[in-house]
Amino acid sequence: MYLSNLSNIFKKRDFTRKRLTSYDKTGGNDDRLHIAPGQTVTIATDRGAGVITHIWTTLLNAPDWERNCLRKIVVTMYWDDSDHPSVQAPIGDFFGMGHAMSKNYVSAPLQMSPENGRGFNCWWPMPFKKSFRIDITNECNTELLFYFYIDYEIHAQADPDAMYFHALWNRQLTVGHDKANFENHDKWCFTGNNLDGSENYVILDAEGEGIYCGCNLGIHNLDQTKHWNWWGEGDDMIFVDGAKVPAFNGTGSEDYINTSWCPQQEYNAPYHGIILGGTENWGGKIAVYRYHIQDPINFNKSIKVTIEHGHNNNRSDDWSSVAYWYQTDIHSAFAPIAPVAERMPVDENALKWGDTPILEKA
Repeated sequence: MYLSNLSNIFKKRDFTRKRLTSYDKTGGNDDRLHIAPGQTVTIATDRGAGVITHIWTTLLNAPDWERNCLRKIVVTMYWDDSDHPSVQAPIGDFFGMGHAMSKNYVSAPLQMSPENGRGFNCWWPMPFKKSFRIDITNECNTELLFYFYIDYEIHAQADPDAMYFHALWNRQLTVGHDKANFENHDKWCFTGNNLDGSENYVILDAEGEGIYCGCNLGIHNLDQTKHWNWWGEGDDMIFVDGAKVPAFNGTGSEDYINTSWCPQQEYNAPYHGIILGGTENWGGKIAVYRYHIQDPINFNKSIKVTIEHGHNNNRSDDWSSVAYWYQTDIHSAFAPIAPVAERMPVDENALKWGDTPILEKA
């Protein structure tokens, strides 16, 4: 497999470029799929060996953008006639931003483009040896109008070194430690010892041989306080091949995403960035990403990628993520994605510290 970039695009290659789109096959202007509520549609499939090189999509509900639709629409991808997906995520989260939101941003593998971040682009290479299939499931309350391009190559033979692309969404309303058990707010923020990561938020827990290529993270800060309310004092802890001690142990959430000093400034770099910086005192919704494209983390048997939710997992916030990785074999079947009602954002109008967060209605 020989992917193009500016340094080698002029070199001769042996492949067939193909594209599948939602164009109107009658020659009219209805260049989109109409997907009914509750319907799953295969938007693209083909046979042979090759690699998907680019996906573009945008969408609209009839008659308008339905609230939280980006958590109600699920994308799944299947390689080589597998009966279970290697990609499973709400569509907004897959394209790099959680909270059922879209916003203009640019990274190397994923982008949300104008207008208002509603043009979604994915540049992760996705090899296949026999076939591929991409499905879209509409769990909105209204009809989904879905536009897409799938750009891919068909090769004469499969690349024996090519690994399968995977992406998986996770979400957890984290449960921290009661502030009442600490002498003061600062003690709650900064004390406690965590050596094994057993209570950490889990970004990825995968088995097999492959490379971890990063994640996006969505954090909704649920603590309504006038005290120092930084959400990101937690360390990243990555366990490789079943080890009980992290192979990679970080120094803070903002350090893991290659920023510093409790940042709120929005910033997009190819491999790390802050799409949403939150509101005053680090409140509200935060969206960040860290892609290990120049520094992938390899594993031979398994990998568990985790991060503390606050120092020593003291905080109770809403965390979500999509992990991206490649592995030599298709991963075993994932657990089914959470029901649509459990994917909804926290209802900010019903938010009260100490109470169980209430999700918005689907």
